[in-house]
Amino acid sequence: MTKVAVYVTLRNSVVDPQGIATQDALQIMGYTEVENVRIGKLIEFEFMGTTSEIELRVNEMCKKLLVNQVIEDYRFEIEGVTSK
Repeated sequence: MTKVAVYVTLRNSVVDPQGIATQDALQIMGYTEVENVRIGKLIEFEFMGTTSEIELRVNEMCKKLLVNQVIEDYRFEIEGVTSK
């Protein structure tokens, strides 16, 4: 099995109210050096197949279900073989 991590983030052109609220809270707590907070999603799963098969299938899954392509971008990492 191969572990895959998909990172989903709002596009830069989309306002991120959750990120703004988090940034404000952090600054109120004294972390004034924090700027431009963006909140995203991490989706992890294990997959069987060759690297090229995994890349193809993960792209399909992201485009069909995991990502709202109107407002979100994604990237993924194939992290290597895991044992079970």
